[in-house]
Amino acid sequence: MTGTNEATDEATRGLVVAIDGPSGSGKSTIGRHLARHYGLAYLDTGAMYRALAWWALERGLSLADPSPAVVSSVDAAVAELALDLPLEEPLDPDDQAFRVAGTDVTSAIRTSGISTVVSRVATNLAVRAALRDRQRAIIARETTPDGWSSGRGIVAEGRDITTVVAPDATVRVLLVAGEEARLARRAAELFGAADDAAIEATRDQVVRRDADDATVSQFHVAADGVVTLDSSTLTLEETLDAAVAIVERGRP
Repeated sequence: MTGTNEATDEATRGLVVAIDGPSGSGKSTIGRHLARHYGLAYLDTGAMYRALAWWALERGLSLADPSPAVVSSVDAAVAELALDLPLEEPLDPDDQAFRVAGTDVTSAIRTSGISTVVSRVATNLAVRAALRDRQRAIIARETTPDGWSSGRGIVAEGRDITTVVAPDATVRVLLVAGEEARLARRAAELFGAADDAAIEATRDQVVRRDADDATVSQFHVAADGVVTLDSSTLTLEETLDAAVAIVERGRP
């Protein structure tokens, strides 16, 4: 595939591509590819929740304590942290280095420790409201000359981008795949193998997180106007080609 050229660049001015999907569906891979292909910014909203979880732990909040009194006070404290989260959001699809208060947390936010507690942050409705506003501001800026993409646009991916954060996006895609395919992909990503042991070690991070997050967002069934791309039986190259074809059909 070719990258952007002058004609493509002009045609993608203000292009917003919204991608949702469950864990292991390939949102990040497809999102970064589309951003590179069209010269757009790339926003990983899931990483924002992970970064907030990391920051909450750094500030001494207990995200794993299930007692009701602790849950209530911690949720309120995390919501406060979300309002002023000192996060540098990387928009370059080839440089996804996340920093919180100046500390590089790129690797730290992908650890199993964060994966175990991030749903506690992501299902906090006050947190979602705060980060939603932040995400919308980033998306809006990328359609102006002041954005990282100089106004070409952005690919934003997560759980509720097509329905809540950017329901008016130029192109909206729900990326899905069967549970076993998603488990195998995530196991290979985390452990370098997709054998039975690796898949079982990954199951909680995929199945349980999806179940938790589904209580506050819909990312299994496409809303009206959202195109579903099922990658269960597709190779990576076929999925990338299909994603580009969807954008080509949907953009002006």
